[in-house]
Amino acid sequence: MTLSKYLLAAALVASLAGAASAAPYPHGTAPAAADLGDSAAVEANTLITVTVSLKLSNSDQLDPLVQALYTPGSPQYRQFLTPEQFRARFAPSAATIAAVSREFTAAGLKVTQTATAQLHVSGTAAQLEREFGVQLHTFQASATAETPAYVYRKPMSAPRLPGAVVDSVNAVLGLDTRPHLTPHLHAAAQRPGQSVPTPHQISNQTNTPDPPGQWTVIDYADYYDVNPLYRQGLSGEGHTLAIVTFASMTESDAYYYWNAIGLKVQSNRINVVNVDGGPGAPSDAGGSIETTIDTQQSGGLAPGSKIIIYQAPNTNQGFVDAFAAAFDANRAETVSVSWGEWEGFDGTDGEIYFQNGPVTNPTNGRQSTIYQALSDLFTQAAIQGQSMFASSGDYGAYDELNSLPTAPSPGQPYSYNGVLSVDDPAMQRYVTAAGGTTLPGAQVYGLPSGGTLTIDIPTEQAWSWEYLNPLCGPLFGAPLNCEFPIGSGGGVSYMVERPFYQDFVPNMANTVPGQTLYQLTPTKEALFGQPAHFAGRNVPDISTNADPQTGYIVYYTSSVSGTLGEYQYGGTSFVDPELNGVASLFVQALHGRIGLLNPALYQIETSPGAYRGRQAPYRDITRGNNWYWNAGPGYDQATGVGVPDVANLLQALSYYLY
Repeated sequence: MTLSKYLLAAALVASLAGAASAAPYPHGTAPAAADLGDSAAVEANTLITVTVSLKLSNSDQLDPLVQALYTPGSPQYRQFLTPEQFRARFAPSAATIAAVSREFTAAGLKVTQTATAQLHVSGTAAQLEREFGVQLHTFQASATAETPAYVYRKPMSAPRLPGAVVDSVNAVLGLDTRPHLTPHLHAAAQRPGQSVPTPHQISNQTNTPDPPGQWTVIDYADYYDVNPLYRQGLSGEGHTLAIVTFASMTESDAYYYWNAIGLKVQSNRINVVNVDGGPGAPSDAGGSIETTIDTQQSGGLAPGSKIIIYQAPNTNQGFVDAFAAAFDANRAETVSVSWGEWEGFDGTDGEIYFQNGPVTNPTNGRQSTIYQALSDLFTQAAIQGQSMFASSGDYGAYDELNSLPTAPSPGQPYSYNGVLSVDDPAMQRYVTAAGGTTLPGAQVYGLPSGGTLTIDIPTEQAWSWEYLNPLCGPLFGAPLNCEFPIGSGGGVSYMVERPFYQDFVPNMANTVPGQTLYQLTPTKEALFGQPAHFAGRNVPDISTNADPQTGYIVYYTSSVSGTLGEYQYGGTSFVDPELNGVASLFVQALHGRIGLLNPALYQIETSPGAYRGRQAPYRDITRGNNWYWNAGPGYDQATGVGVPDVANLLQALSYYLY
């Protein structure tokens, strides 16, 4: 690249870096980006800050402590640690931090400790290239009809550290600034390229104030039996819930929603914490509607609670730093996130698509990855008694297809096959994974012929759009898998061992043989095979309504039109903030933190009265599938333990916890 081209590229980088809106979140059909060249030349003396995630001390004591904290009868049962106590026992040692800091300082870099196990290391692209043994390139993604142009940086290989400090480091994050995570929401309304139309009508077999498809938190509270908690005076008052997200929102949208459905809330209940500078101004392409949904749903179900929104750029660095901020602050008793990605992107196989912060040991060639950094953070939350909820994803049993394209598109020559896969962070051991269902009712669709087609859902079932197959033939002239594989995320992790709370639960599954990921075009190439018969973490844990066809009303101000509109959406993105809000009510009712909910959920599920009688805390979901895993009696990988009766679940928790 000539000097003049470098100057033009640098000007473009500066221009786009100063843009007010966030970069678009990843799509499988996104066009390929143009390589602008070596970042050291393109970005010149621009200061770049990366996060170095350190390994915790006494890591062999972490899991035994979590199990003791959540096992009734243990001397440590529910004796949650404060962040100060956690740091005293598990933070990287002062000697470790000093040694790592000396290494970076000697290279001319600035070092600041920002959280328990996170350092911020700042320097120019040239300095970072030398220190981490990588070449950084800057790329430009062109604008499309739906997304703005943006630039990002990525290393052309995994970073390497000197052997003296590499064993202290989990990951180096921020060398790669590609948009990283996807929100788990889907619209029901027909859009270009989306083949599933909105039903003309749905019969209201839920007997809620509004029919499925038009639900608000009022309908959720009615159908899932939250109202007895409100009659007890519970609202979340005096407590705080948190949302971790990667796009900003228009706060007035949340207040409009709450006021529109008659909820009385404090006018200053939302507190925004920008992490790593924040994600920029609200943006349709960046996923701002996701943050809007999270806030409206969680805050609507717990109208008395305060809300903290930890928002960070949509990068691997933001992914870790946002959770570190939420857990180190420890201000919220309950936390949720509706963004994620296939777990394979966060392990050593992440090189397929993302340079996800792996660190290569120059001596033995082994890599550490972002997965361990995230796992340590969720372990910290569980030890501190913070309840953590994450959506399980909306691509059924094939989570990797959320980001990897199945067919070539203009500017994007690559395509991949579907393999059984699950989402991170839902598959993390100390996170409650939220799956999705379809509500009962007769859905009536208009046909091109002028007639109608009725699809009857007799009872709440696992969400996948397979049930719409009868509609696809009349619409397209042949039977098709309608919007494969849209549905409730679920399955078995190939990275995370089965946690203690699932050890003795019936119907747990192991990973399925034959799951090899292939790049199909431009040439067929086997990328890697998932291990077969691995006894991994099963997801989801629990579910509620998530199907966009039977989904929810959202009020949202578009960054494009600038106007507030009413939209119909669904996705497991609704379920985790709903559980967040419900958990905030539980915290108030039980006069203290409930922490990781999973041990209690499964203990209750294996009790005799889990699904039977007027006091049953769950309704079993035994119909439907998520394109591979079938719903059935008891636990299943499409809906978890089923759906809650919230009032009865609170009674069961009160008995179990105390």
